Amino acid sequence: MDFKIAVLAGDGIGPEISVQGVDVMTAVCEKFGHKVTYKYALCGAHAIDEVGDPFPEETYQICKNADAVLFSAVGDPKFDNDPTAKVRPEQGLLAMRKKLGLFANIRPVQTFKCLVHKSPLKAELVDGADFLCIRELTGGMYFGEKYQDNDKAYDTNMYTRPEIERILKVGFEYAMKRRKHLTVVDKANVLASSRLWRQIAQEMAPKYPEVTTDYMFVDNAAMKMIQEPKFFDVMVTENTFGDILTDEGSVISGSMGLLPSASTGESTPVFEPIHGSWPQAKGLNIANPLAQILSVAMLFEYFDCKEEGALIRRAVDASLDANVRTPEIQVEGGAKYGTKEVGAWIVDYIKKA
Repeated sequence: MDFKIAVLAGDGIGPEISVQGVDVMTAVCEKFGHKVTYKYALCGAHAIDEVGDPFPEETYQICKNADAVLFSAVGDPKFDNDPTAKVRPEQGLLAMRKKLGLFANIRPVQTFKCLVHKSPLKAELVDGADFLCIRELTGGMYFGEKYQDNDKAYDTNMYTRPEIERILKVGFEYAMKRRKHLTVVDKANVLASSRLWRQIAQEMAPKYPEVTTDYMFVDNAAMKMIQEPKFFDVMVTENTFGDILTDEGSVISGSMGLLPSASTGESTPVFEPIHGSWPQAKGLNIANPLAQILSVAMLFEYFDCKEEGALIRRAVDASLDANVRTPEIQVEGGAKYGTKEVGAWIVDYIKKA
């Protein structure tokens, strides 16, 4: 199989972890006889500095013409600390999602046996937790009508039936592939938009009789994720709720540096780690590359290259078991490994497998 990959390294630690993802993808393609070509493009603060746009037209065209996008991170403190900035790196993310029609964000939340002790929750709560958060990406308040002056501001949380139906369909289909349990998260006791979500979910549920469908208010879901994370199999929700809940779910594993994600929809899919750009660590060779590397596993799995994805997952598990880990997850007294060293160890494992 031939792969045309757009690589968007972005800001902060993005370029450092991006290299590791590309190296792993190259090693897997060589092993399985795939041809892969890469095109690199600007995004985020780097793109603003270079051309004044966080998602330039050239970057969009490169992404649109690729089979997949391997994305890393955007964000820079000089924009975070300037509330008057009209152009921000994160606007590049929103533009990418909108232009590529990426309406579904898929975030797996899973724990690793050897890292259960790193979770802020008790081991008996998180050991074996394994669920998907599916977040609607292109609707709701993030894209609705906005207004702000010195005395008043509002964001409009609007959804249409087609937008809701297509993301719920993704949720039901993932549930069918897993443990056949879907939780629809809303705030239907307060919000009209949520009541429409729940109405449409109830209309669609009979089409998937094998799936147990339940409904949960977002505040209750947030508590349930902490109290009983193993309750969930697949969770689907709207944009704003999903943004919050997926970050909450990410800490269950013990490190945001462990979890990948995929954004899919009408055009080129995007695969990326869930963490941010961590500008304070830029150039220090301490960033955990595993989420970026596992994003490559998700990329292969998306194209039904299951053996390739499984090999990457085995390599990651082996690196953790061998204590080849970056500082934030290393065991006490363990050897020191940086971003580059962890990536190189995994590439070597893949080549020898």
